[in-house]
Amino acid sequence: MQKYQKVFQLMLDQNKELFTNFRAVHDAFVINPEANKARFNELGSEVLDVIRHYEQILCGKTENGGFGKFSSNLSQKFWDEVRKAYPKIDFVGIK
Repeated sequence: MQKYQKVFQLMLDQNKELFTNFRAVHDAFVINPEANKARFNELGSEVLDVIRHYEQILCGKTENGGFGKFSSNLSQKFWDEVRKAYPKIDFVGIK
């Protein structure tokens, strides 16, 4: 298992209740976006804060060490993993 996958799994494990609740809201949003938009955006903003925190944990040291290109690739792989689990995550906050 790659490091970005380990950090992704750690994020899910340490925030189990938040991500379980978001899964239900996310799935409801996929079925009926208009009816579930408010709750999706509200809970989604909390989820994005957590995701960014774990992204910083994953990439923070590589950015300071002169591995900027490596860091952006690592970040992209991490976000790809997030998007695999939550395909509509990019719609959080869109009006």
